[in-house]
Amino acid sequence: MNDELRELYQQVILDHNKSPRNFRIIEHANHSAEGFNPLCGDHIDVYLDVKDGIINDISFQGKGCAISKASASLMSSIVKGKKVKEAEVLFEKFHDLITGKYEDNSDVVELGKLAVLGGVRDFPARVKCASLAWHTMINALKEEKNIVSTE
Repeated sequence: MNDELRELYQQVILDHNKSPRNFRIIEHANHSAEGFNPLCGDHIDVYLDVKDGIINDISFQGKGCAISKASASLMSSIVKGKKVKEAEVLFEKFHDLITGKYEDNSDVVELGKLAVLGGVRDFPARVKCASLAWHTMINALKEEKNIVSTE
């Protein structure tokens, strides 16, 4: 990762950690799930209001490291208003990005601000931090009742 991208990565993470977007409980949520990373103690609850296949609202609460919170904040900002299928595709693309499976950098552009989290692929232990909220959102959309674990 070049120095300019590393600096942007750090700025985005710090911004979303300090002022997370959609950090609240949706009282009228019709989908929710809980996620836990036992390795570092990250814990998150994701709440969604889905109607007619559209994510009308999404939020999260919990505690965790800066990467975990920033990823949840970015995720909630990006998937709000999207079709469920679009959110599922974004999850797959994001997961490929942070696990180093992206071979064509032109695809990264469509991820927008999420692309800066691609830097976690250089720190394998942090991939679970970045992906926890995403796995939890997928569980919520599928109405899975088990707690998401990154282990």
